[in-house]
Amino acid sequence: MRSAEVPRVALAVMTAAAGERGYERVALVHDFLLDLRGAERVFLAIAENFPNADLFSPVYNREGTESRFEKRGVEVSVLNRLRPSSRTFRTLLPFYPRATESLDLRGYDLIISSSSAWAHGVIAEEGQRHLCYCHNPFRYAWDQREEAIRGRGPLAGRALELIFERWRGWDRRVAQEVDRYVANASITRERVARCFGRSSSVVFPPVAIDRFERGNPGESLVVLSELMTHKRIDLAVLACTELGRPLTVIGDGPDLERLRALAGGSIEFTGRISDEEVAQRLAVAAGLVQCATEEFGIASVEAQAAGRPVLALAEGGALETVRPGFTGEFFESPDLETVTEAIDRFDPGRYSPDDCRKQAEQFSPAAFAAAIDDQIVAMSDGPWAPRTRAASRGRSA
Repeated sequence: MRSAEVPRVALAVMTAAAGERGYERVALVHDFLLDLRGAERVFLAIAENFPNADLFSPVYNREGTESRFEKRGVEVSVLNRLRPSSRTFRTLLPFYPRATESLDLRGYDLIISSSSAWAHGVIAEEGQRHLCYCHNPFRYAWDQREEAIRGRGPLAGRALELIFERWRGWDRRVAQEVDRYVANASITRERVARCFGRSSSVVFPPVAIDRFERGNPGESLVVLSELMTHKRIDLAVLACTELGRPLTVIGDGPDLERLRALAGGSIEFTGRISDEEVAQRLAVAAGLVQCATEEFGIASVEAQAAGRPVLALAEGGALETVRPGFTGEFFESPDLETVTEAIDRFDPGRYSPDDCRKQAEQFSPAAFAAAIDDQIVAMSDGPWAPRTRAASRGRSA
């Protein structure tokens, strides 16, 4: 998917605001840059908002990120010597917090971390401001611990639980050193409060609305997602198999082979495809199905940008991006019977493409740029967080 393109006026406003407040040197930090999922696309938009900033990540893969960050360059940790990929990086999970802390951000005025796991744990010095755009607290250490441990055996499960217990303690400690949290949706704001004990404001992610055009809708529903078990794509696959309804699954991930084994003849798997083909397929789709509890759910906004309705679980970001009765519908429970009934009832033809497009336009890159600028201004006028780790290591600005 092409990165969100920020209009020149919005870009100039944000860059000028940063400079006017003394933030001449800006560092941008992301958890990992190994592929291009929703969080990486948001980070790419942030990077475009700060064209002179330096980029940091514990690990980076040029091919996996389609060379989108190559011209800027990415400063990495020692873990990158192991050349992790999007398929192998999870084996290094216990080491990422320390690797993040090892990133040397001394000399920067403003640090913006883009975090769904550990990026919020970078060490800021006295005199540096740190704003964290939080996609979610690390899901496997917090809300999905049982799923992460299930089926691993007693010894491996216990070892993993100990790792996650230490991680939660680290999360709480480092969260107190962030000057301001910005959440990508209301459900994330609630989790930041519960997990970290921190308040946050909501700024919705940017979506490249102008990349999508309306076409002549066909019969096939679409799932557009990384293929992970927590996405519950198996529900859509099994439901459409039972109904004999066409379903196109766009994406790749560790759950692919299991999903293939569950699928009947009405299911098509495309794997990872180009941005252009994604836009083309959404334009001619009947609609998009989302069974996961997404923090925001960029795919649902992209579908609406293409004029197509969304059938989504009534949880998380879908409640903020889909208008039931106008741009889609909700179902109440993530179980096979409920999903099957919802898909059977779903009539994409009753929704106006114009309504769908109008709904998507409020999540534009320009709106995101302006909102982040407001958050930087609010942080600049607010209190300073403690710099406990920097002080304890004898490091000073």
